[in-house]
Amino acid sequence: MPKFSLIRLFAICALLMLVACKSDSPTPKKISVVATTYPQYDWIQNILGGRADSLNLELLVKNGMDLHSYKPSAKDIATIASADMVVYVGGESDEWVEKALEATPKAGRIEVNLIKALGNRVKEEEIVEGMQAEEKHEHAEAPENDEHVWLSLKNAEILVMDLAEALSKQDTAHATEYRMNAALYIAKVSALDAQFRSAIDEATRKTILFGDRFPFRYLVDDYGIKYYAAFVGCSAESEASFETVAFLAGKMDSLQLPAIFTIDGSDGKIARAILEASKQSKNAQVLTLNSMQSMTDAQAEAGANYLSIMQSNLEILKKAIK
Repeated sequence: MPKFSLIRLFAICALLMLVACKSDSPTPKKISVVATTYPQYDWIQNILGGRADSLNLELLVKNGMDLHSYKPSAKDIATIASADMVVYVGGESDEWVEKALEATPKAGRIEVNLIKALGNRVKEEEIVEGMQAEEKHEHAEAPENDEHVWLSLKNAEILVMDLAEALSKQDTAHATEYRMNAALYIAKVSALDAQFRSAIDEATRKTILFGDRFPFRYLVDDYGIKYYAAFVGCSAESEASFETVAFLAGKMDSLQLPAIFTIDGSDGKIARAILEASKQSKNAQVLTLNSMQSMTDAQAEAGANYLSIMQSNLEILKKAIK
């Protein structure tokens, strides 16, 4: 987003906050929590448990919007500026959140940057063999962090506990309840992690291929899975080169892979091109893994959540590794 646009948004936000401060209300204000993406939002809901209605929890990037292409509105900036707790990824895609927080200081506000919270567990985006690199990656002075930290169940365990501690500081009267809820939820995450480990330990092959962007590096690294893909996870590319398609088609054949993957929201165009160039095309399946980079209203209404989506990812992954 152009710098002047952000400045205008911050100015509008400051005005909205000033007006809000002048209005007196006899009703005690609920603690307000803003989460930028769905996984954080779902984790916080589970930590709150029965107290979910006692706080104002808002998901910012919703209705199928993608974090990588999201453009904040003046209302978004105002929401963040007035919040008591803000949870965001902390990568290149939501740098605007940090700028908004810096431009609108608020006493007592708690800010949770997931990438900072994970410390040395954060991975850099990598260009693997055959992958098509964007120009910005080829000329970048330093590698970018991979933002898709929620796709590691091990990361989820760490981050859920960090979020519980942050909520406990904001609402000390219910700290014990938040920590207990977090512990119960982490036990479920850990159980699913064990299912992933067992399935992959028993797998006959440990290589997967994506005819798409690849946001799953955290997941595959957790379980020792090798991968090939058309683009890195945060790539804006939508057209693969002939060389990339040919390389991935060759890998499909040489490794005799039974499936090629796409991610949620993909048109599958690159995957189909790879299959057309591959001798495996008659037998290979096109499978989709959900990266939770966006969440639709329909998914939420159908009861989808972080754990159910990761469980579904495991069942889909099994089809390609057995």
